[in-house]
Amino acid sequence: MADQRKILIFDTTLRDGEQAPGCSMNLPEKLEVARMLRSLRVDIIEAGFPIASPGDFEAVQAIAQEITGCTIAGLARSMEKDIERAGAALAPAAQRRIHIFCATSEIHRTYKLKKSAEEVIKMSIEAVKFARTFTDDVEFSAEDATRTEIGYLAEVVSAVIAAGARTVNVPDTVGYTVPQQYGELIRELYARVPNMGSTVISVHCHNDLGMAVANSLAAVKAGAGQVECTINGLGERAGNAAMEEVVMALRTRSDFFNATTNIETTRIYPASRLVQSVTGVPVQRNKAVVGENAFAHESGIHQHGMLSKRETYEIMSPQDIGVPSSKLVLGKHSGRHAFKDRVEMLGYGLSEAQINAAFDKFKVLADKKKDVYDADIEALIDQEMESHVQVWTLEGLQTTAGTSAIPTATVKLGREGETFTDAATGDGPVDAIYQAIGRITGMHLTLTDYALRALTSGQEAQGEVTIEVENDGLRFRARGLSTDIVEASAKAYLAAVNRVLTNRNGKPHPPATI
Repeated sequence: MADQRKILIFDTTLRDGEQAPGCSMNLPEKLEVARMLRSLRVDIIEAGFPIASPGDFEAVQAIAQEITGCTIAGLARSMEKDIERAGAALAPAAQRRIHIFCATSEIHRTYKLKKSAEEVIKMSIEAVKFARTFTDDVEFSAEDATRTEIGYLAEVVSAVIAAGARTVNVPDTVGYTVPQQYGELIRELYARVPNMGSTVISVHCHNDLGMAVANSLAAVKAGAGQVECTINGLGERAGNAAMEEVVMALRTRSDFFNATTNIETTRIYPASRLVQSVTGVPVQRNKAVVGENAFAHESGIHQHGMLSKRETYEIMSPQDIGVPSSKLVLGKHSGRHAFKDRVEMLGYGLSEAQINAAFDKFKVLADKKKDVYDADIEALIDQEMESHVQVWTLEGLQTTAGTSAIPTATVKLGREGETFTDAATGDGPVDAIYQAIGRITGMHLTLTDYALRALTSGQEAQGEVTIEVENDGLRFRARGLSTDIVEASAKAYLAAVNRVLTNRNGKPHPPATI
């Protein structure tokens, strides 16, 4: 096989992914995700949009100070104040990139920017040149490129390359294009733009029609050298191209794409779990690559094929993405050493203190249910990783409900060594709990979504409650786990209260969809 092209992976989980409603992260959570992205060996981490808020600036700056071995990028509109802010936040980074965007389609020029085609080119050129005063690594994104007239788009691309853009992004901002069209667009730009050879062509696809990954791969086939994507496909509206799907498609079908990446694929599954834990947005069971069912086989025919030869029904090995092949069951008689080994097999790196705390919770859980599965262990680890954002802790809970009784809840919470108890009534036991928590904490959040599912199988399965709440125009997701679904509901709401109290972003992001 001829030498494979190396495709750069530009991860924007911390920027575009975090902009999705309910996915806001605080500073410790962003740093945790950035460390995981570094272990994945992504080429570029887009750490945020520094002008968006003081919290975003602080997060980009902190990531720029700590994370080495990859390029740290910050987003900016084609405005001097945005670029200056990005330059200041990125200053500590050994490798830094300013990522500028400007809308180029006629509908955006007319209704959003209210500028002529000539004015858009002029401001794009000036923005690139100004950004070059902060770093030599400047990327320009032609927002809504797939709905831009091809002749004009080629003119913009040529102009920003001449101005000094090392990377030019051709985003499908609203998920409008289809793979054949997108591939043709990339090829047409190579044909029309004489200086394309001096830059890297990047693609950033949204998933509004479910084609973000397919479009990204079509662009790679047509010559694109960088893919912008997110863990679990998070992002505005229907999300972005999922990094894990793009990477594993290139790896699994290297015979077709003749391209590869620098990604350490065995870190994909732990990264997916971490992002799920931090954002509170669950991965659907049948999601490609990282879904719970991705390597599960129930059909008798499939099982027979798997026993004969794994490749009959698996085109990827679970170990390739960090999923352990063994499904050993842990129980109440298991010791700390066995528990620690399982944690490490699942791809997590915890401190001794975190291991001890998670093991104590494991022993309590093992007394409640006969079999403790990998999903149970992962849930305990996720809770432990979230422990740094705890302000209030659940110390006790009692509810009364029935067809002829008024639903009542008594809740005991702890904070900084003190214990607070209060009671409330509600439309049901869960509502009563939420009312009582609100009375104690002073936080009365608007519940916008509530979901309950069994985390594992069997009558003793843990229940997972995932909720979404709204506070001051911001939405937050959180989850709670317990074999008692009422207790899980209480834990989820309290986790949401803690997220609101520890949120560092301050206000919603201004529009920055590319």
